[in-house]
Amino acid sequence: MQRSFTLPPRSTLRRSALVALLVAALAATVIAVARPASSATPLRIMPLGDSITAGTGCWRAFLWNKLQTAGHTNIDFVGGVSDGGGCNPGFAYDFDHEGHGGYSATGIADNNQLPPWLAAARPDVILVHLGTNDMWGGWIPLSTKITAFTKLVGQMRADNPNVKIIVAKIIPMSASACATCPADVIAFNNALPAWAAGLTTSQSPIVLADLWTGFDTTTDTGDGVHPNTAGYQKMANSWYPVLAQVLSGVVPTVTPTSAAVTSRAPTSAVVTSRPPTSAVVTSRAPTSAVVTSRAPTSAPVTTAGPTGGGGCTATYKVVSQWGGGFQGEVAVRNNGSAASAAWTATFTYANGQVVSQAWNATVTQSGAAVTARNLSYNGALAAGASATFGFLASWNNATNAVPTVSCVLS
Repeated sequence: MQRSFTLPPRSTLRRSALVALLVAALAATVIAVARPASSATPLRIMPLGDSITAGTGCWRAFLWNKLQTAGHTNIDFVGGVSDGGGCNPGFAYDFDHEGHGGYSATGIADNNQLPPWLAAARPDVILVHLGTNDMWGGWIPLSTKITAFTKLVGQMRADNPNVKIIVAKIIPMSASACATCPADVIAFNNALPAWAAGLTTSQSPIVLADLWTGFDTTTDTGDGVHPNTAGYQKMANSWYPVLAQVLSGVVPTVTPTSAAVTSRAPTSAVVTSRPPTSAVVTSRAPTSAVVTSRAPTSAPVTTAGPTGGGGCTATYKVVSQWGGGFQGEVAVRNNGSAASAAWTATFTYANGQVVSQAWNATVTQSGAAVTARNLSYNGALAAGASATFGFLASWNNATNAVPTVSCVLS
């Protein structure tokens, strides 16, 4: 049936059109306020970690390629560090990340290093592979590591209440790199499901990616800790399904009893990335990234130090060394007959070495002179007892002479 109608006056049309334009503009304004990022804005993904995230070989590159190939193209890897294409995977990838060689979860948390990184990068999703450097030497209790992770999550949510957090069950470490580390990695990974289940929310979910299972330190690393190309590819393969689900709006459920790890990883040798070079170090945790050559450049040295309520001796050794960096260790011993309350160790470098990270001591450096003082928990030494602190430092790739160490008890 044909219907007839009458056009309204032109002035009415003009007014209607003007009203429609105003309504559309107001709606656009409301949408812009409620949701500042348009659907075309790339999702910002921060790879957060230590040298395993920062290093060459790069699970980040392989993961980026898998995402792009699968159609997840509207993404942007973000962070304050760029590898400049150093991964050399043979294809294009996003260079940006927040991987810091030598950093530990406890150190990042204790020193509140994460908030400025978050403020600069503004991530929507964070991929966390941290904890490896918290394992060295077995000094840090599991509860302290988990507390550090909880603090980091709080800082992530303070920056972005809607942030999606994907935490890795970290890859294994070999016993030849660190005798206590394989079991400590297993304990840490087994604690993560209950931790994540207790903190996850619908607004800011925490999900786990299992990077431990199927990773072999003998075949997938070059040193027992840092992945080779095959290891980085395995890491990307393990990250991908979890991240792809999150990007698709599906959040995997974490249960407190999910997939416990019960066996130790195979063994191999030690580490690759260069640690950062900062000046003053106060972190309690091992913040190393460590190593490619395990032999000391010189024999450990023991020297008698000044007395302070009893005799004190100190032993310095280079635990491992690589291009531009090394891991050192100093043991302080109370050789007196009475207990001490505190200790201080001092030494002077001769070849321009610079300490960048330390654990189990507050370490300061002024020029070539280095001073280490006990922390609250390891200052009291009974007669015959010892305390050990470790550190990372840079060297000139030519000479790394072992200094004479003096120590004082009080």
